[in-house]
Amino acid sequence: MSQLLVVGDRVMIEPLAGEQMTESGLVLPASVVDKDKVQGGRVVRVGPGYLTANPEYSESEPWKKPQESVRYLPLQAEIGDFAYFVKREAIEMNYKGHEFLIVRHSSILALVRPESSDILDRIEKMLK
Repeated sequence: MSQLLVVGDRVMIEPLAGEQMTESGLVLPASVVDKDKVQGGRVVRVGPGYLTANPEYSESEPWKKPQESVRYLPLQAEIGDFAYFVKREAIEMNYKGHEFLIVRHSSILALVRPESSDILDRIEKMLK
């Protein structure tokens, strides 16, 4: 089975679909939501991070165990986070019939990370 890998400092986001409801209960149609400059969605995949040189890498000591010449500085976004990002920086992608957005980590404005108890509550509701 193939696995989708996000590369570099990119994040794969499942966008909110269609209509949205405001805090006061007003339903905004998709045409109004599409005009916003900022969009939100759930993080579903995260790339390995920013590529940096590995300071421990050396070609001058061939007897040492081989090391990778590069390292990755991990990203702040994690799978399950809700991300607010700059909409025009997103690249639309269709994978296995689902719409996703690929966004550079630097285009993410804010992250909402659920508490572990929230995740457990959501799982319990799905099992009922």
